[in-house]
Amino acid sequence: MAADDNNKPLRKIAEAFKSLSNSINKDDDTNNTTSETLDSCTMELAPFSNACSLVSPLFRCLGIAFRFAEMDYVAKVDDLVEASKSISTLQAMMDGDIESNCVRKGGSHTRNLLRVKRGLDMVRVLFEQIIATDENSLKSPASTAYAQVFAPHHNWAIRKAVAAGMYALPTKAQLLMKLNEDEVSARTQMQIYIGASAAVILYIDKLFHSKDLGIDW
Repeated sequence: MAADDNNKPLRKIAEAFKSLSNSINKDDDTNNTTSETLDSCTMELAPFSNACSLVSPLFRCLGIAFRFAEMDYVAKVDDLVEASKSISTLQAMMDGDIESNCVRKGGSHTRNLLRVKRGLDMVRVLFEQIIATDENSLKSPASTAYAQVFAPHHNWAIRKAVAAGMYALPTKAQLLMKLNEDEVSARTQMQIYIGASAAVILYIDKLFHSKDLGIDW
């Protein structure tokens, strides 16, 4: 990676998730993933948690509206990073929680993975909405992303606070300035993330379903 890429968080995010997506698709067609192919197409926890950690600055760039997401996301990614020091794959991590009967307990690695996955999905939808509009305001893209991914899992008080915070979002121009990207380069990197993260998110969802855990909790 070139030295100046260190100041381009969006590019680093796109590259990391493209690498994860490639690792999934190398030996398998994700759309036809079964429990057997999930076992043969493992995702290593260390590169996954590292890629997720690169997304954290993006939440900070969105300001107070997503402060709740930043704090929750960062804490849970930190847990996965720590877990990766002794656990090799997402499957092994989830199997360990299943054996310990702690999957749905607060603080479990598997529960944290589910929350992190939602953060990745929120960013994916946000990028889709940003690309789909020529407006400089991020209120509509961010509101759509929140409503689609987070709102169904939040109580009224949190939804109300997020709605109020939407008025303090940066503009698209301000966000791109913070990310050190122009409109053309940002669109390219966002499109890479959208495609790559969709494959990663689908893989994780299928992994949860393959272990009869579901994803709506």
